[in-house]
Amino acid sequence: MTVVASGGAITGLYFPHHWYMPSEASLGRRVDVHEDTLISQAATQLGEYLDGERTVFDLPTRTNGDAFQERVWAMLREIPFGATTTYGELAERLGNKALAQSVGQAVGHNPISIIVACHRVVGSNGKLTGFAGGLERKQRLLEIEEPQTVKEARLF
Repeated sequence: MTVVASGGAITGLYFPHHWYMPSEASLGRRVDVHEDTLISQAATQLGEYLDGERTVFDLPTRTNGDAFQERVWAMLREIPFGATTTYGELAERLGNKALAQSVGQAVGHNPISIIVACHRVVGSNGKLTGFAGGLERKQRLLEIEEPQTVKEARLF
């Protein structure tokens, strides 16, 4: 994963082959994870999350989208660990269900995957759609967050 920080905040978190990965030149100087306190904290917290030991991130973040994107990304920050919502539900919260496709575009361009939990947004029928890091990763992230009672209720 690529973690980007600027001005004391995490500004990007991208998977390999991310759909909207910024150009290498725009990312700034590459540093070793142990050379930068914020990057090191992000790596530690991401590891804890992926190991099922963390449910909330405690990192400063900053996004730089247009007004609509920022409204959508703010709603992503409110989705609790282990919960999901749909693009349509977010559009309704914005006041117009017809905005679902625009919401999907904003969600897909979220620059801080996992920490700003875009993986918690699913299609209206619960189907996994549109994750810039890949649908297999989205499925895995949702499995990490799946409540234990749901896991135990499955036979396989």
